[in-house]
Amino acid sequence: MLIKPYGDTLNDGAMQLSFSLPVKDCGRAREAARLYVLKLGFKSCDIVHAAPLSDGFTFFVAYAKSDSALDYDQVQYQEAVAEDCMSMDQVNAFIKAKFKRKIVVVGACTGSDAHTVGIDAVMNMKGYNHHFGLERYPMIEAYNLGAQVPNESLITFAKNKKADAILVSQVVTQKDVHVKNLTELIELLEADKLRSSFVTVVGGPRINNKLALELGFDAGFGAGTYAEHVATFVVNKLAERRA
Repeated sequence: MLIKPYGDTLNDGAMQLSFSLPVKDCGRAREAARLYVLKLGFKSCDIVHAAPLSDGFTFFVAYAKSDSALDYDQVQYQEAVAEDCMSMDQVNAFIKAKFKRKIVVVGACTGSDAHTVGIDAVMNMKGYNHHFGLERYPMIEAYNLGAQVPNESLITFAKNKKADAILVSQVVTQKDVHVKNLTELIELLEADKLRSSFVTVVGGPRINNKLALELGFDAGFGAGTYAEHVATFVVNKLAERRA
């Protein structure tokens, strides 16, 4: 099945793009932005918004159209958890039946990243958007270490708590700093021969399951993830390893 973007009409190829250029906001700059979009291969382009970011830098929003189509049948992607994930009560019942003990989960926002919004949404008792966090799950012993936690400290804490799973949140992605930090975590686990000791999960606004698997994690979750998605994956993975 061939698919294309659409705006007003199905398959019209319309797209919205946003980008910045190192030029002062003016008519010439807007024309340059339009020509640049055309240079990318779009067949038409309108600059619908431009605003100065600072002296010599301008932000643009463009509407453009493309003739390119994609064969959706050829797209390969594995979801970490199916849409019908377990509820909090179902996760707790699953743990009682399969493990007969609490599952220990340790989470943190590692490296220099100081943003706790992601790890808090999944782990804190109040959760996010009416979805309770892992701290509220009776059969999960959850430890949220907060932000700017060195990878070494997270691993040491997980070892001391005999954790079943390690959750990592990464929000800052400039210059792929998240990739470097996540790669380091996996390398440290492998160096200590601990990689198979934990279910490792990473989440963040620029994270998906494909990237997580490529980096050596067991799963990755992006925007729109709630605690039950993570919990469902973790307990199923633990049960799979015990089988």
